[in-house]
Amino acid sequence: MSSRYALLSDAQWEFIAPLMPDSSGKPGRPFNDHRLMTEGIIYRYRAGIPWRDLPSHFGSWKTVWKHHRRNSANGTWDKVLAALLTRADAQGLINWEVSVDSTINRAHQHGTNLPRHTGGALELHESAR
Repeated sequence: MSSRYALLSDAQWEFIAPLMPDSSGKPGRPFNDHRLMTEGIIYRYRAGIPWRDLPSHFGSWKTVWKHHRRNSANGTWDKVLAALLTRADAQGLINWEVSVDSTINRAHQHGTNLPRHTGGALELHESAR
């Protein structure tokens, strides 16, 4: 694998690999290389690029996107995140302190999902006199 696109070390991948789904016993094609697909997903998010701009080194962008979508839907990424957080917490790498202040951030009236009652079916667009 080209070092330019290698985003996970072997040790990192050995920790994540057992959490990936297995395609044995399922109809259809076997899954593509999980490591290549995962590194394609990481590359896409790190670079901040659209899926279509993913380098061809990772294969078809559609395949990488489908891999990401499938793993999001079946909870694989949730399991990976939980395992990584558990490991980091056990090593004391996470600071769980929370800072709370009294700052108030108000949403714009159109930023809420609540209905706005104007008193009638038609809203007047005239300025107040």
